[in-house]
Amino acid sequence: MRCRTLSTDLHSQPRRAARRERAGASTLLGATAVACLLLAGCRQDMHDAPRFDPLEKTNLYADGRSARYPVAGTVARGHLNEDAVFFTGKDAGGQLVATLPMKVDAPLLRRGQERYNIFCSPCHDQLGTGNGMIVRRGYKQPQTYHSERLRTQPVGYFFDVMTNGFGQMPSYAAQVPAKDRWAIAAYIRVLQLSQNAHLAELSPADRQALANAGQAVPAGDQEHHGDASAHGGRGE
Repeated sequence: MRCRTLSTDLHSQPRRAARRERAGASTLLGATAVACLLLAGCRQDMHDAPRFDPLEKTNLYADGRSARYPVAGTVARGHLNEDAVFFTGKDAGGQLVATLPMKVDAPLLRRGQERYNIFCSPCHDQLGTGNGMIVRRGYKQPQTYHSERLRTQPVGYFFDVMTNGFGQMPSYAAQVPAKDRWAIAAYIRVLQLSQNAHLAELSPADRQALANAGQAVPAGDQEHHGDASAHGGRGE
């Protein structure tokens, strides 16, 4: 009897353990279901908070505007712009500056060339003659940078025009940061010099290089010149 009872107990223990596991799983499943029902019933006040859509009309304020003006004197983070010359192109007296407020070097000019070709050349073309693709398709033609009026303008003038716009040209302050506007202004000076340089302004080495280039005869002309010499004549 004892052996038979012991054997029965040994066989029943796994069954009892399995029943306990099933009961625990059922309890967990039921608790999860109850939690889901409770969560589904939660209110969404924080998620769907009352709000105004942009520029929506309201009776809350006397002017009917839901969008409010910033407090007087408010300055956006990073836009204090204390350096008046750098951000306006004008000195303390309101006059356009004649020099750039930064060092002019090759990296600055390369940056100016890149930004000019992106933002300016569609109207002004890559030489600054005012015959860009947009102009050729009907947009009003801007004045060439090589006119006497624009060649004598201070460099701050070009910065001011890019900042505030002029005539048909809109402001580019939103698209082009102040440092890049100065870089473009510097590159405009390069374009003006490239088309209006005087020989006396070049260094002796540059004048000699230019003279050597002028003396060089293209290969086709050399061949023609040789044939003419062989015939006792002069090339035309």
